[in-house]
Amino acid sequence: MLEESFAEVYTKFKLHFYQEIFSRFQSREASLTTVETFCMEVILALKDPTINEFASFLHISSPNAAYKVNSLIQKGYVKKVQSPIDRREYHLRPTKKYMDYYNISTNYLQEVMDRVKSRFSLEEATQLDQFLQIVSQDLMPEVELRK
Repeated sequence: MLEESFAEVYTKFKLHFYQEIFSRFQSREASLTTVETFCMEVILALKDPTINEFASFLHISSPNAAYKVNSLIQKGYVKKVQSPIDRREYHLRPTKKYMDYYNISTNYLQEVMDRVKSRFSLEEATQLDQFLQIVSQDLMPEVELRK
């Protein structure tokens, strides 16, 4: 039962995102491929990675990663930002153009969280938060995110 419930919630978040994306594509041509969308999600989640960190996380070669990143730069979804500490190093940062695109899913997440807060007591919502933190931090060691 727990597995089915979690899978259903995860699927509903994905499907809502896809509905919103496709409804926007009716008025204009899609500019991000599926793979590019996944790449942008990784770049955003890794919080300003270098190309090597991006490649390493995805287990792809640095040249392959550079090719994908250059395509995203040309489309205006990511930019390279020089490190103030090591001037030879560049970090990948999503642009406002991508963040506007990405906010489609975060807006829905906020809407659902507002419903959680109005439906459950503060204690229940806090307990749900604690459960989710345990799942993220302790039960999913294969995926490490920067804080």
